[in-house]
Amino acid sequence: MANKKKQTEERKLIAQNRKARHDYEVLETFEAGIALEGTEVKTCRANGVSLVDAYAVVRLGELIMVGSHFAPYEFGNRFNHQPRRDRKLLMHKREILRLKKSIEAKGLTLIPLSLYFKHGRVKVELALCRGKNVHDKRDALKKKSDEIEMKRAVSR
Repeated sequence: MANKKKQTEERKLIAQNRKARHDYEVLETFEAGIALEGTEVKTCRANGVSLVDAYAVVRLGELIMVGSHFAPYEFGNRFNHQPRRDRKLLMHKREILRLKKSIEAKGLTLIPLSLYFKHGRVKVELALCRGKNVHDKRDALKKKSDEIEMKRAVSR
């Protein structure tokens, strides 16, 4: 029981991009830090973050997350952050170069899957993804519904 409590303290979920797993085929996942301004961390603690239209790009050798929405901090003053600004992601340079090569060569996309606290720091789970076709999405939904029906049948 102590292990379980320790594990939940390690990783506290802030936001998830559920639609990403539906729209994209996840090939590989990575963990990156994120450079935040003061009130953005408070917004994270209040679960005011959305990753719905977010993606990551490599610009000038830096990894940037575009399209994420951090709601303005309710008790912030005139120094409150901008909700839809581009945020720098923190990874080792060789990892960024490897991601850049795979994005350019294979036509893949970097999508943030989740945002979470790990040992008091905000981390992003990035995924190297390939877009799914419409029939792939339908197959995935059908497979999921079949699994649910099988579980129901077994429980009866």
